[in-house]
Amino acid sequence: MKHKSENQRNIEAVVLAGGYDFGRCSLTSSLPSSLWPIGNIPVLEHLLRELKRQGINRAAICSAGDNTKLREAIDGRLDMQLNFLNETLPLGTAGCLRKAASGNDSLLLLIQANMVSPPDINKLAQEHCRAGSDLTVALNPISDKRYLESEAAGIYLCEPSVLELIPLDVYCDIKEKLIPDIIQKGKTVNTVCLSQSVGSFRDRPGYLRAMSIYLENTNRTDINLPLHKALNGRNVWVSPAARLDKTARIYGPAIILDGAVVDGDSIIFGPAVIGRNVNIGRNCLIARSVLWDNVRVRNECEIQHCLIDSNTQVADGGSFECLTLPVTREGKSKNTISETTGLKNKTVRPLRTLTSKPQGIAEINPSDQTKKTAAGSVLWYPGVVAVLSALFWSYWSTIRELWSVWNRSDEYSIGLLVPFLAAYITWTRREKFSRCRPRPSFLWGMAALLAAFGLRVFGLYFLYGSAERFSLIVCLVGLILLLFGWSYLRKSITILLFLCLMLPLPRRFEAMITIPLQSWSTSSAVFCLETLDYEITREGNIIHLGDTTVAVAEACNGLRMITAFFVIIGLVTLLVKRQWWEKLILIFSALPIALLCNTIRLTITSIAFTMLEGEFWEKAFHDFGGYAMMPLALAIVVLELLILTKLTTMPDENKEEEILITHSGGSS
Repeated sequence: MKHKSENQRNIEAVVLAGGYDFGRCSLTSSLPSSLWPIGNIPVLEHLLRELKRQGINRAAICSAGDNTKLREAIDGRLDMQLNFLNETLPLGTAGCLRKAASGNDSLLLLIQANMVSPPDINKLAQEHCRAGSDLTVALNPISDKRYLESEAAGIYLCEPSVLELIPLDVYCDIKEKLIPDIIQKGKTVNTVCLSQSVGSFRDRPGYLRAMSIYLENTNRTDINLPLHKALNGRNVWVSPAARLDKTARIYGPAIILDGAVVDGDSIIFGPAVIGRNVNIGRNCLIARSVLWDNVRVRNECEIQHCLIDSNTQVADGGSFECLTLPVTREGKSKNTISETTGLKNKTVRPLRTLTSKPQGIAEINPSDQTKKTAAGSVLWYPGVVAVLSALFWSYWSTIRELWSVWNRSDEYSIGLLVPFLAAYITWTRREKFSRCRPRPSFLWGMAALLAAFGLRVFGLYFLYGSAERFSLIVCLVGLILLLFGWSYLRKSITILLFLCLMLPLPRRFEAMITIPLQSWSTSSAVFCLETLDYEITREGNIIHLGDTTVAVAEACNGLRMITAFFVIIGLVTLLVKRQWWEKLILIFSALPIALLCNTIRLTITSIAFTMLEGEFWEKAFHDFGGYAMMPLALAIVVLELLILTKLTTMPDENKEEEILITHSGGSS
């Protein structure tokens, strides 16, 4: 097919702006993603400006549902002929193209609104005309060497004659319906692989990646802000109306818009965008995140890989990662987000520290105040050592009693490892603790210490050893408040709860559960053996398998496995990077996993006793069976994590269906 030269034809753009989305991302339920800001303008306006610059003067903007916000944000601001179309019923990409086309001889450009780096449309038109194709599909470059195909960029060029193959007012998708029909009619489809990704997005992860692509291109002229050179040639655009403390450090690329305030000792690690009138408190870390207008981030907050909506407030000490924080919009009150108050309908992951410290951050805007702070923190070390020494001296008898329990009791021997594991967890979080500034709380610290003293006196007077031992944990809480303050306590509360696992259960409670656990172990083992077609006779906690007698002793009640598995799963929970409710599932699964493993051990041991002869071999197999349950329990935990991953991890919605089409019109 012979087409006119691209220089002889006009290009008519059809922009797919989408609409409100109540499933993919929480922010799109209040603001269409085509109006999310790129730099300091909506992405739709950014795209239309680029099309205008390339000589395209006419565009139809298709949206799903009410397009009032699109009109208010775009209409009248650009010297272009714009036609806003409302898609009352889903028409698909091809259906929108048919509805929006004017019917003249212009080359039709169908393009997604949500992209930050549109390509040179004129070059695409040249490739389209040179190939003489009826439809040209633009593909992003291959981003992963494991895949041989590129992904669709959401850009199509087609001839007006293609419209005849699209049914009117009926859903029709380009990839699923139109391309096969074009090939079936003997027409041709061409593909063009772009040299750079267009940076399209539909949700928070895609938006952050798109902003990274946008900021990495240092030749931007549409930001309209002064350019400040930062370390290693990375660019930082700062509005003259923004105010940065001299101790604040910025590692670009980053944009800081009008009215933004960044207080002392805060770090912004790009790519990042700080919107208009954003207020960032002292000693904060903002890394690879976008903060929209009027956001208030208070002191000692850590925000990584987040998108924070307008008018949101983040309370002191908030720590968030991989999170979208939406807000109620016009006419409603501001959202106040706090790590301790919880977030409804949001995906929250515990904060991970940066994989590597950005090189050179310490050299950006060095100040004497930072040195003084570091020197002052050194003075804490002798005091901390002295207080810990006093703690060990005061609780030496309790520590010695715990040591005795760990050594003589098989049920609680795992408690010996808990302090060392807690120390290891604290070490893995050392960077997180180092970013907190000590702010001792004398009143609350003394109150906690008095509570620990009262609890210990109560235990000593009434001979409740469990109360005396628990006062050690309460005393640690008081010392943390007294020496460091609430920010340290918030970050160490899970470690303190983990330390509770080193304490033996109260004797009264242990006596209450011992007999039921022993009976349960016997019943479950009998059930499994009968399921395996063994003839079983049970007398209390004694199982008869033919000529073999197996006694389920009190030590086999499963309490040892319960305590051990709670420690193991508690350690896994503190180390893995999962959502809070997934960690709760892991913790609550410790008891059923322990009972299951104990049942398997008793069943296998009972069967082995029917085959083994000799007290030595029976004892050896009995002990080996207990140790073998640990790898089994870990395997169950790993399987549980894999199942949770499959159930909760959404597919990459930015990845479009891969298309391979030959120039001769081969299969799609």
